[in-house]
Amino acid sequence: MSAPETVDTVVVGSGFGGAPVACRLAEAGVQVRVLERGRPWPPGSFPRSPAGVGRNFWDPAEGLYGLFDTWSFRHLEAVVSSGLGGGSLIYANVLLRKDRHWFVELDPAGYRWPLGYDDLAPFYERAEDAIGGARYPLHREPYASTPKTIALKEAGERLAATGTQDIRWDLPRLAISFTPEGQDPALGVQIPEPADRPHLHGLPRHTCRLVGECDLGCNFGAKNSLDYTYLTAAHHAGARIETLCEVRRISLDPGGGYLVEYDRHDPDADRPVPQRRTRHQIHARRLVLAAGTLGTTYLLLRNRAALAGLSPVLGSRFCGNGDFLAFARECRPTGAVGQRPRSLAPSRGPVITSYIRLPDALDPNEGAPPGARGLYIEDAGWPDFANWLAQGVETPKLLWRALSLVRSTVRRHLEADPDSDVDAEISELLGPATLPDATLGMLGMGRDIPDGRMRLRGRGRLDVDWSERTSREYFARMSSTMRRIAEDLGGTYMQAPGYTWGRRLITVHPLGGCPMGRDAREGVVDDYGRVFGHPDLYVCDGSVMPGPVGANPALTIAAFAERCVDRIVREEVQGGG
Repeated sequence: MSAPETVDTVVVGSGFGGAPVACRLAEAGVQVRVLERGRPWPPGSFPRSPAGVGRNFWDPAEGLYGLFDTWSFRHLEAVVSSGLGGGSLIYANVLLRKDRHWFVELDPAGYRWPLGYDDLAPFYERAEDAIGGARYPLHREPYASTPKTIALKEAGERLAATGTQDIRWDLPRLAISFTPEGQDPALGVQIPEPADRPHLHGLPRHTCRLVGECDLGCNFGAKNSLDYTYLTAAHHAGARIETLCEVRRISLDPGGGYLVEYDRHDPDADRPVPQRRTRHQIHARRLVLAAGTLGTTYLLLRNRAALAGLSPVLGSRFCGNGDFLAFARECRPTGAVGQRPRSLAPSRGPVITSYIRLPDALDPNEGAPPGARGLYIEDAGWPDFANWLAQGVETPKLLWRALSLVRSTVRRHLEADPDSDVDAEISELLGPATLPDATLGMLGMGRDIPDGRMRLRGRGRLDVDWSERTSREYFARMSSTMRRIAEDLGGTYMQAPGYTWGRRLITVHPLGGCPMGRDAREGVVDDYGRVFGHPDLYVCDGSVMPGPVGANPALTIAAFAERCVDRIVREEVQGGG
C-alpha cells in the first residue's frame, strides 16, 4: 500500500448525516473527500424486472452491489440503503420535525436528549430549504383523486371525533417535485435544471407520476434525494465524491489526525461473482462518520482497539423508532355490508402522503393517557406490480376457477352448436381481483423504548440484542389504533406476518448505537457530534440519537448534521465564536 494521501476532512457515508456535512464544509472552502460504499443511481437505473430486483442487494462477498442492505437479528429485521445519497434513495420522502415536547430531559426508560427543539429549529429550516419539496397537493387535480389519502383522512377525523385525545390527520412535507415553479400541476413534466449547476447525474428529471415506487428508487428523478440536493451542491463547491469505496479500518495517526483504510470495489455487471477490490489508505485531519446507525456503530465496534478511550456506552440505546407495519384489508364503504370492496388504489400516489398523530403523555393539554407514548400512523402504498404478488394470496381460488373453466370448455365443445366467445369465462377465471386494490397499508412509528444493545459476536459479526417486550404497551396502542382504522374503513385488520407469528419486527429507521450525551458516561458523542476523547472525530447520522425521534427521523438527522457542521465552520474554519 502506497503512502496515504492527506486531506482536511473525510466524510464516510453520503446519507442524511454525511451529505449536509460535506456540502457545508465544501462551501466554506474546506477540502472534503466523501467515501460512499455504494454506487450512483441516476434516473432510470433502478431495476424493476424480477432478475434485476433479485440482485439489487448489497453483499460484495457474494458479488452483489445493489441498493438494499438487509440485516436479520434475533428479534427484528432492518432494511437500509447502499448508494450515493444513502437512505434518501429508498425512504418515503417524509420530512417531519421531531415534536417539541418529545425531546425528553429524562425519560422513565433512563435516557435524555442533551439538546432541545429550539437548538435544532434553525437547522430544521436549513435542511428543509436544501432538500425542498412540499406538502402533497391533495386539493388540486390530478392529485385530489388519491383514494388512500382520502380514506386515512376520513378515518382519522372519525377517530378524533370519538375520543378525548387530540388526534389529528395532516399532510407532511414530502421531498418530492410535483409541479415546476410557475406551471400548472402535471405528471411527468421535465424539471428545469440551472445551466450552471446541473445535478450530479446529468440526466433529465421529471415531476412525480404517482406510481408508488418511492421505496424502490425513483426512476423519474421526482424524489429530491440527496444526490440531487446536498451532494450536487457539495460537488459544485469542490468536494470530491467517490463511490464504491467501503471503509474498513480507522485508527489514530501518531502525527495527528486519522488513518482511514477502505476497499475500492470494482464490480462487473456481467459476472455475478465476488469481484476484485483494492485496499487504499487516506489520512484525514478531521474524520466524520456518517455511515448510518448500523454502519457507523459496526465500524467503531470493529476498530475499538485502535481508538482507545471510546465511551463504554458504544453500542447502546438502539431502537427501531417504533416502526410497525399493518394492513386494512378488503375495505368497504362505511355501513355497506355485503357490497363490493372499496377501491383504495394503494399504487396511486407517492408511497406516503398523509399521517395520523396520536399524542404523547408529554404533550400538554392533548388528552393522552398517563404514560402513553406518542405515535404516527401513515398511509403506505406500493408499486403496481406488487398488486399481482398480493393477488397471489388467492391462488387456491384461482386454481379452482381454472378447473371450472376447463370443465365448461370441454362441455361447450361437446355441444352441437358450441359458443366460441369465451371472454366472460376468462374474466371469471381472473375473478374480481379486489384484494390488493381494497387494501390500505399502514406504517407506524413513534416513541418506543431504546434499550437495545449492539455488539460484536462470533467472527466479528454485528448483533443487536433487542426485544419488543419493554415496548409492548406502545405497540399495543399502535396495533389497537390501526385496528380501529381498519374497522372504520369496513375492512379486516392484519399485522405484518412476522409480528403475528414470532413477534419479529421490521425497521427501516434503526437509531442509536453512538448516542449523544452530556459526557462519556452518558454518550459516545456530545450534542455537536464530537466523539468524547477524540478531537476532530465526529459522528453525524442516526446512530447519535439517544432515543426514538418518533416521527420519520430523516429531517432530524439532517438538522443535527447541519448544527454540527455549522459549529465546525464557525469555530474551526472561520475562527469565530
